Amino acid sequence: MSIDGVTDLWDKLFGAQPDPPGLLVLLTALAGLLAVAFRPVWRVARNAVTIAHEGGHAFFALITGRRLRGIRLEFDTSGLTLSSGKPTGIGMMLTLLGGYIAPSLVGVLGAWLLGGNRITLLLWLAVLLLLVMLINIRNLFGVLSILVTGAVVVIISLYASPHVQSVFAYAGVWFLLFGGVRPVFELQSLRNRGRLPGSDADQLAGVTHVPAIFWVGVFLVVNLAALVVGGFLLAGQWLPSTS
Repeated sequence: MSIDGVTDLWDKLFGAQPDPPGLLVLLTALAGLLAVAFRPVWRVARNAVTIAHEGGHAFFALITGRRLRGIRLEFDTSGLTLSSGKPTGIGMMLTLLGGYIAPSLVGVLGAWLLGGNRITLLLWLAVLLLLVMLINIRNLFGVLSILVTGAVVVIISLYASPHVQSVFAYAGVWFLLFGGVRPVFELQSLRNRGRLPGSDADQLAGVTHVPAIFWVGVFLVVNLAALVVGGFLLAGQWLPSTS
């Protein structure tokens, strides 16, 4: 690739796109909320949250020195990330903690990028993260799920108009911000009915000797805080300018 080509690619990836219409940001926020609140849509769209959830487990396992053994994504939108290493201590604690907070933290990162109008960079970072996950997927449905998700992002990135890219990026970020909160309530609901005895919260209780309900509360506080921070980062896109 020539120097000019590298420069053009750099400018495309890291350059800022024009400000989106304020109404677009507001409508995509509403779309993200409805996708989480409307059960038939949530059942399908939740796969994206599961990908981020399992990616969170994998990320924290790797940065704490654990060995990642593989990731599974299931048709019922559940998932499993296996790692090996010391069964107690900070590494195991962070690995267990990372799942439920990951979608919201990814949403905050996306909101920060969108706040700087880095839509192209956001889309290609999503592709890169999906490729990294694909290497570690260990079941057929998981591979198909990652490939389909990645293909959608690539097609939007390469062939969609800037307006469509904006709609896709903002709707996706809002969905992660809202979608990080609902699974925490689902988790506690299942725990109350005794249907999820080996949940991340219960495993954290076993590792830390702190009650599982405390960890459910941590998940909720972190994800609500992420929603507030992410919403604040995006709010300037639709609030009237004071200048």
